[in-house]
Amino acid sequence: MKRAERPQPLGSGHYRGKTVSTNLLDKRETRIRTMFGNIARRYDLLNHLLSLNIDRYWRWRTTRLAPPNLDGPGTVAPILDVCTGTGDLALAYDRAAKRRVPIVGTDFCLPMLIPARDKTQRRRAADRIRYIEADTQRLPFPDDTFQLTTVAFGLRNVTDTERGLAEMVRVTQPGGRVAILEFSRPRHWLFGRLYRFYFRRILPCIGQVISRSRDNAYNYLPASVMEFPDGEALAEKMRGHGLTDVRWYPLTFGIATLYVGTKSVSGLPECTLDDGGH
Repeated sequence: MKRAERPQPLGSGHYRGKTVSTNLLDKRETRIRTMFGNIARRYDLLNHLLSLNIDRYWRWRTTRLAPPNLDGPGTVAPILDVCTGTGDLALAYDRAAKRRVPIVGTDFCLPMLIPARDKTQRRRAADRIRYIEADTQRLPFPDDTFQLTTVAFGLRNVTDTERGLAEMVRVTQPGGRVAILEFSRPRHWLFGRLYRFYFRRILPCIGQVISRSRDNAYNYLPASVMEFPDGEALAEKMRGHGLTDVRWYPLTFGIATLYVGTKSVSGLPECTLDDGGH
């Protein structure tokens, strides 16, 4: 399997008063799995706290801009949420689908799936949502299975992004959609500066204190966002994997962006470019 190229160290982080040298953009599977496993218990708390609870709105908008298909003859095709983490997007789609569509959530970090299953049972959705420990680079599903394949804030953590995206497209039905919700970089000069200051200086400190991450998870977060393609660059990657009518929707001044593309019936990449959905 292709490994990510070894990135250059980005410097040192601070943890409990000590300087810690770290290679923040090391995305080897073992490192990412361990990092998220160590923060799984506090993951939901920190998501809501550090985003000022706006992450709930982003997931809600995702279910509106890429809604589930409840029509059609026979059994309605299922939805897949990869890198599902603690299951928030899977649960949001269960509500949007009016509890009528089977949903599968996958993640290769088992400690993240434990709170996902607990939340799903508390909300009495266990008969509709099931979770599977699986790597997005090697999804254990046949071709053309799901009406909609989604990921929220997880694609940038996949060691081989291209392979993960290819797998998402592979398991989606022709005419079905792939939806990617991901952090992005605000373009407004003033808001962008304020955002970068918060993202690089304040967020890692709060996240580190609360999570007590031994892997500098909340220093990895801004570093991974800043190096990940967004806007037209990510849309072009999606087109290259056979998705058509690719559109993106900036959310909350561009802090996050939702990308939605449709799997070509022929499976061939789109030849013409659209306007990016602005």
